Amino acid sequence: MAHDYTGAKKIALKTIIILAVVTVIEVLVALTGKGYIIDGYHAPKVIMNTLMIGMSLYKAYLIVFEFMHMKYEAKGLMLSVLLPVCLLIWAIIAFLYEGNAWKGNRVKIQERNKIEIAK
Repeated sequence: MAHDYTGAKKIALKTIIILAVVTVIEVLVALTGKGYIIDGYHAPKVIMNTLMIGMSLYKAYLIVFEFMHMKYEAKGLMLSVLLPVCLLIWAIIAFLYEGNAWKGNRVKIQERNKIEIAK
């Protein structure tokens, strides 16, 4: 970690500039992909979503590791913070997958009920 004020200021300024550049790129990707910058051009949603999620994760990484000083902590403390976050992300993905399965089963039951009522 920078022990002097000017070193810390340089690191903070560099991080802020990187965050600003990534944010501008995110906005340009969104506007271009939706057809607002180039008329008639629409990027595939998979590519746009992947780019947006990737850039957002990179910004989150920079904020946590620089501004929250996680970069300068002991490895054990770093893992004790990051492991629950990874488990939370896994849980969200699992719940979304499970919810989609329930939705599919609900649709099947509703269709089956319509067929039985029609008989």
